[in-house]
Amino acid sequence: MKKIRYAVVGAGWISQEAFLPSVAQTGNSEMTAIVTGNAANAAKLADFYGIEHVFAYERYEEMLAADIVDAVYIALPNSLHADYAIRASRAGKHVLVEKPLAITVEECEAMIAAADEAGVFLMTAYRLHTDPGTIEVLEQIRNGKIGDPRIFTSIFSYQATASNHRLKAEHWGGPLQDIGVYCLNAARHVFAAEPVEAIAMKGSGDNDPRFDEVEEAIAVTLRFPGGRLAQFVASFGADTLDTYRVVGTKGEITLEPGFRFETDTNLRLRQDEVVVLEKPSPSVDHFGGQTAYFSDCILNGVRPEPDGEEGLADVRAMLAIERAAATGKPQKIDTPPRPSHPMPEMVRHIPRTDRRLVF
Repeated sequence: MKKIRYAVVGAGWISQEAFLPSVAQTGNSEMTAIVTGNAANAAKLADFYGIEHVFAYERYEEMLAADIVDAVYIALPNSLHADYAIRASRAGKHVLVEKPLAITVEECEAMIAAADEAGVFLMTAYRLHTDPGTIEVLEQIRNGKIGDPRIFTSIFSYQATASNHRLKAEHWGGPLQDIGVYCLNAARHVFAAEPVEAIAMKGSGDNDPRFDEVEEAIAVTLRFPGGRLAQFVASFGADTLDTYRVVGTKGEITLEPGFRFETDTNLRLRQDEVVVLEKPSPSVDHFGGQTAYFSDCILNGVRPEPDGEEGLADVRAMLAIERAAATGKPQKIDTPPRPSHPMPEMVRHIPRTDRRLVF
């Protein structure tokens, strides 16, 4: 079986903890290169995973020019996504980019154009789009189990460490971009629509030095077509929690945990105030699932559902949310409806592994 050859670009924590361990589990993907600024760690990772090629960032173009990878996984700070993705596309490599896709609408559009012009696929790394627990929620809603979905609420929080690059303004860091994007993306697909208006408020962190450059928390209200409402809070300074609830005209669905890759989701369905279903999701590797799905798309010539436009839709909404928080005024959002949403055929049941090397 042909396997898609990947280079990981940015071998930091998320690559070490989640992406690199997952690739060998997929069956249709393999790691052939690492691009990073830490040569010593890269050598250890390459030896541990049997990866043949290691490159410094300065040699990125050399790596792209060689016939050693078919695709790149970009896990760099947000401000670097566009540059590395566009260069990869122009070199004929498919591109899987961590969210948020980029830091401006213009950068997102340039990334999309570069991929389209080169005839390669650009996918935003929405791992939950291939997760069976997440798809189960969407299927229950589509099948009318809670009637018409009207309200979405969510909390996603954890204590960020002071060294986290997501606390740096220069990289468009902050809880909205890092974890609030999960809440936003979930709401969009729960309602199968794009938000039309945003209201938001930021929390400063009560003189916590971690939050000198970015906010500690952000609270968001989004208006969707048909009068539907979504509210969520994302925080870098509260205890670990990830949950969301969808309330419809005839019932509600709660998913808790709801977003993290380390834990399995657990669904509870209530109708007319009675719990009628409790269903833990199968234990799967989220990163393995998204990689297996992307590799299948490449092998079969099928455009991935969470493409560049999907990433752009969230970036456009996040920028409106930031403007709303800065001005104290509601901000309009104008995003075309998506042609598709996460579906059961996208689910990949990739087993987890305990074999990893983390520095």
